[in-house]
Order: sequence, then C-alpha cells, then structure tokens
Amino acid sequence: MKDFNKRTLGGEYEEAAAEYLESRGYRILERNYRNRFGEVDLIAMKDRWLCFVEVKYRSSAHFGWSSEAVDRRKQKTIRKLAKYYIIKHPWSQECFIRFDVAAYMEDGKLTYYEGAFGGM
Repeated sequence: MKDFNKRTLGGEYEEAAAEYLESRGYRILERNYRNRFGEVDLIAMKDRWLCFVEVKYRSSAHFGWSSEAVDRRKQKTIRKLAKYYIIKHPWSQECFIRFDVAAYMEDGKLTYYEGAFGGM
C-alpha cells in the first residue's frame, strides 16, 4: 500500500476487505453506504446473511487495536443505519443480520470478526 493519504489508504483496505469477502462467496451489495444515520464501509450478502462491515486500519497499536476502533458510538450508528437500510430494502427483512469488523494492522494482516458486536 503505497500512498499514505488516509482516505486513499482507507479505500485500499476497504477494497482488500471486499476482495476477501468475495473470495469467500459473499456478494458486495454496497460500498461506503451512507444514509441520514451515518456510513458503513461495506454491506455484503452470503446465503441469507446480510452483513454490515466496518473496515478499520491502524498503523500501530499505540492507540489500541484496529478492531477496538469500532466503539459503542459507532456500533449504535451502524445499528441505526442498518435498521433504515432494512426498511428501505424490504427483501432484506427475510435475512439474518450480522455486524462484522475487518481489522488491519500495520503489517497489512487482516483479522475478520464475524458478529463483532450484537444485533439490533
């Protein structure tokens, strides 16, 4: 990952997370999905699982692990966003919902947390 501009670097990690999910049979439905409640990096689907995925990167563990960056406030935002998404996409009401975190550290290694935080 060459460019150290935060936005560009974040986009590269989001793309890498999307590729990881696709390689495991997920279909990416949305990237950088925004609504009036906030933003989530990816919305993916596999089987009947609709997954709202937050991608985090940390260049060092000095301020904590990347997975810890999805704090209670961000979790609340993603839950509200998901509720709104489900209302706007009635087909999704038949799905199981999951909140995942794709966490990258300075070495570029991915740790993927399925069901990283509780449901709605």
